Amino acid sequence: MTNKNTVKGVGNQVAGNTKEAAGKVTGNKKLEAEGRLQELKGDAQRAAGKVEDKVKKSIDQNRK
Repeated sequence: MTNKNTVKGVGNQVAGNTKEAAGKVTGNKKLEAEGRLQELKGDAQRAAGKVEDKVKKSIDQNRK
């Protein structure tokens, strides 16, 4: 099951990768750093989404 955090996390990872690559190509260190930061934010959001899914799954199993 996919939740909002997982989807947003993937979006931030993709956007971050794009910014980071653009920064490297253009020599713009600030853009490169922003991209890396956004990518890390996406990693954290995806991790939070996975935790949410596990908690929901556990709760659903315990209700049976």
